Amino acid sequence: MEFQHEVIFCIVNDGFAEEVMTSARKEGARGGTIISARGTASHAAESFFRIAIHPEKEIVMILVPVEIKDKVLHALYRDVGLSTPGQGIAFSMPVDEVVGLTLDPPLPEGQAQEK
Repeated sequence: MEFQHEVIFCIVNDGFAEEVMTSARKEGARGGTIISARGTASHAAESFFRIAIHPEKEIVMILVPVEIKDKVLHALYRDVGLSTPGQGIAFSMPVDEVVGLTLDPPLPEGQAQEK
């Protein structure tokens, strides 16, 4: 089965979800869903990764065409990855079916869709 879409999950420190979306949009993503979360990493993980673990997290789910998935993931790694203040991780999963998704490109602000 060939997949047409992938969902990207990006988990970042609280307050960095908009940076995730800005980065993803620059690579062609159209939107996402932000979920508030709480991490459970141990102090051993802090020592191993040599970073401070902030328990409050945001998870951003972004549905993208498979053709732009790699570009979006690389941009997220660069802009909000573990070596940034967002301390983000990102991964993707294939999506076998999508409903309710408009295929029309987004219009510039203030323009109405032609009928």
